[in-house]
Amino acid sequence: MKTIRKLVHREIIGAVLFVTLGFLALLLFFDLVDELRWVGRSPTGGYAISHALLFVALGIPSHLYELLPITVLIGTIFVMARLAQSSEFTIMRTSGLGPVRALRTLLALGAMFVLLTFAIGDYIAPLSDRAAQLVKARHLGRLTTGATGAWLKERQGEQSFAVNARALAPDGGMLGVRIFEFDRQGRMTGQIHAETARFEPDGAWSLSQVQSSRFTYPEGGDAGVEHLASDLLRWPTTISADMVAAAVLKPDRMATLDLFQYIRHLKDNGQSAQRYEIEFWRKVFYPLSCLVMVVLALPFAYLHFRSGSLAGYVFGGVMAGISFFLLNNLFGFAGNLQNWSPWLTAAAPGIIYSLVSLAAFTWLVLRR
Repeated sequence: MKTIRKLVHREIIGAVLFVTLGFLALLLFFDLVDELRWVGRSPTGGYAISHALLFVALGIPSHLYELLPITVLIGTIFVMARLAQSSEFTIMRTSGLGPVRALRTLLALGAMFVLLTFAIGDYIAPLSDRAAQLVKARHLGRLTTGATGAWLKERQGEQSFAVNARALAPDGGMLGVRIFEFDRQGRMTGQIHAETARFEPDGAWSLSQVQSSRFTYPEGGDAGVEHLASDLLRWPTTISADMVAAAVLKPDRMATLDLFQYIRHLKDNGQSAQRYEIEFWRKVFYPLSCLVMVVLALPFAYLHFRSGSLAGYVFGGVMAGISFFLLNNLFGFAGNLQNWSPWLTAAAPGIIYSLVSLAAFTWLVLRR
């Protein structure tokens, strides 16, 4: 039985590797074509083809994270269907590979892919994405998010602050920082405009080229304003560089721990965290979809293939896998709009397809 398990694992790993390399090459080609439009268009002309190639290469871990579940499905379906067509799986069954053992064999391999997907998505991909954005910011001049930049909110005692950073600087700092201060009644009590800002080791921000205003509201009198200017200003805050990066980068490109900390920051400051909570639970459940994929592929080993029917069944399995990811995205958007429970929104597609695949497996194995 150990020999059979090694054979199945070796065949599936080889097929998954081959399919992953094929999809990865296609995606990298499209990324490179899209990135070539920025070559030579920076203000200094410093963004060359070598930088575009580096940016595309740093995107490999993110693509691997997105591709692994679907390539696990395609590779496993291909191997299971091929073993069934050549009657090798029938020989394995007569040698003692029962349905439960077959399921355990694939689940053990699926668990390995789960760990690999989690490691890539939670550790390697966020670091490579951040490095890729810094490469683009360093050679294109800056990294922006939308038309107005990144917006964050913070409370300090009885005061609340709305913070806007228009862009990230090539050195990891911020450009065009605006800070608006409000009192308990919601009145603006001050505002700060800074050309640049840097993150200090103690968590504070070091603001440069600062223009600030203070507003006073005396009882029974007119509101007053005082304008100040300074070259440097230290602003204490709990908004870290990771939180600013979270507001700039897409939530699905963040590590699970960073997402959790950012969700806590949003809730502590009375902001909606529904979108980030859904993405957090998707990050938790997404690696587990590799288990769903191998269970979905197992029934193909119990089908009886005619000559030329293998490709059709494999294509049907691929369509089932694609529909899983479409349903996953659909639940994410619907859950955000309808304010569904975040963890249930993220887990529902996996639960549905697991039940469907187990039902198909039960029907093919136990009732036929």
